[in-house]
Amino acid sequence: MYSALMSTSERLIEATRELLWERGYVGTSPKAVQQAAGAGQGSMYHHFAGKPDLALAAIRRTSEEMGAAAEAVLGGEGTAYARIEAYLLRERDVLRGCPVGRLTMDPEVIADPVLRAPVDEALGRLRARLAEVVREGLDSGELSASLDADEIAATVVSTVQGGYVLARATGSRAPFDSAVRGLLSLLTPRTAAG
Repeated sequence: MYSALMSTSERLIEATRELLWERGYVGTSPKAVQQAAGAGQGSMYHHFAGKPDLALAAIRRTSEEMGAAAEAVLGGEGTAYARIEAYLLRERDVLRGCPVGRLTMDPEVIADPVLRAPVDEALGRLRARLAEVVREGLDSGELSASLDADEIAATVVSTVQGGYVLARATGSRAPFDSAVRGLLSLLTPRTAAG
């Protein structure tokens, strides 16, 4: 499942990331992690103090990757609208949901301030970065002056996360796609709208 070139600690982190996404914190047992990573119990406890320590490393990695994927499109070329559109339309495994967003529904992660912190920080950074892009669109006159950058950023994140929930509930990506199309129509630049 994992490259032979990966270190044991990397295999453990990657296996934990996958299991957290699929099963949540409670469903991610040390034994399941060890089996998925092809690592023994001694190896796991050599690299990590225990399940919470390993889960924290996995959550941090997942949060960093989410931020990097968002920045790849939000920091790219084009107008503010084009970059927000690229973020909303980028390739996603919609029916699996967001690996970070799903952690917000995990009672054990949310109840633990240490495990919750990287999730909150990742979503906060995403909202802040989206608000920066919206402000660029406001400053250039591309987006309607009536928009509030922070509110639009929150709306974009909420549309994506809510779209995942609706898609998973129906077993179809159609609700996600519909929500994205609706948001984009509301954000259509003034010049494009007429």
